[in-house]
Amino acid sequence: MGHLGRLKAEYRGLAERLGRGTVALVEPEEAQAFRGFSEILEILFTPEEARLAARMPLRPVALSRLSKRLEMPEGLLQQKLEPMCDKGVVMDLVDPRTGRTSYLLAPPVIGFFEFSLMRARDGIPKKRMAEALQAYTHGDEAFAREAFGKGTALGRAVVHETALAAEPAPDVLDYERASSLLRDARHLAVSLCYCRHKAEHLGQACGAPVEICLSLDGGAEFVLRRRFGRPIERGEALEILASAREAGLAQVADNVMSRPAFLCNCCGCCCELMRGARSYGPLAVNPSGLLPRRDARLCAGCSRCARACPVSAIAMRPERRAGSARATLVPEVATDVCLGCGVCAGACRKGALRMERGPRRPRVPKNAVEKAVRMALERNLLPELLVDEGGGLGSRFLLLALRALTRLPPAQRLLASEQVRSRFVRSALARFRDYA
Repeated sequence: MGHLGRLKAEYRGLAERLGRGTVALVEPEEAQAFRGFSEILEILFTPEEARLAARMPLRPVALSRLSKRLEMPEGLLQQKLEPMCDKGVVMDLVDPRTGRTSYLLAPPVIGFFEFSLMRARDGIPKKRMAEALQAYTHGDEAFAREAFGKGTALGRAVVHETALAAEPAPDVLDYERASSLLRDARHLAVSLCYCRHKAEHLGQACGAPVEICLSLDGGAEFVLRRRFGRPIERGEALEILASAREAGLAQVADNVMSRPAFLCNCCGCCCELMRGARSYGPLAVNPSGLLPRRDARLCAGCSRCARACPVSAIAMRPERRAGSARATLVPEVATDVCLGCGVCAGACRKGALRMERGPRRPRVPKNAVEKAVRMALERNLLPELLVDEGGGLGSRFLLLALRALTRLPPAQRLLASEQVRSRFVRSALARFRDYA
């Protein structure tokens, strides 16, 4: 925390708090990036809000418990939290079974970075915010390493279903199909794409659609409650999905099997996830597990697939053929970089590429709790996840967290036990059975 002393005093505690999340707002080394880091905090938080946010939990806590934790009457606390929720720096989550509202400090991603540019107009100065975000995320590799280089990716690639091989049909499960995710969702919303909106204010926007970022279920409920997007019916969501495929956009969902919160439609030029994937591969975006298969009889060597690939996983190499004085160009796929998104197959006008199951199916967390547990473990933050400075997480969260821990490989379960060093957790890891 070498530079934090240069922050205004009211923002130091907030920076330290945001530096302890499973995706932390880490302090950058370069001066330009640090100026962006400081600017982001000052744009999004008033000094009073910064002092309050520095004491907020990183996991959902009921208002009554939060009131005791912060030693503030519930009514006054809720009054202070409302404008912070409207900006997306605090999230209010409503339990659909009980109607009880819980609050947490939003992470930078997926969180207040995106929320800050999901609307065209609000109290946030968009151009200034875009410039601060660009300076912070591109002026230094610190945040990219934090968000994309730790192990469990934030998002997972979802294959374009129109690119699937007909024979033999790959065994694509429902959670691997974008159409199934939309059909299973209770609530749907569409917002402006954070990445392309930011690029627009930087004078770097491409021609891809901007109102195309989809939120699902709990994510959609928050987006709609706080007016970060508009509600849509399932039919319109499927139309957006189809138009994104036509535009050559890669589809990336929340990296969970059950109840994903978002489904992005990503271009290779503006999208931060694609940038991360080009640098960090599967650590940034969990691949779909499918790979392009080429029909040599149909391939014309035109390079459209290579030019369309959002992560530059395809290179054209010369191939000599008998009876031809000139070499023919053929696509060669770097399977360790390929996301299995199917954009290349959609770009091929000859129908020479189809997606088929690769040798390994990627491991996807079962739900948001398992993803959080895995990310905390990779960052040596498991005790903070389970305890969160006395904020408490409730028996249901602990139950789900323990179930997630029991699904870890033996070596990771041992590491989890050593991190927490609690007799209760060690016993639970040894004896708890997952009945989910």
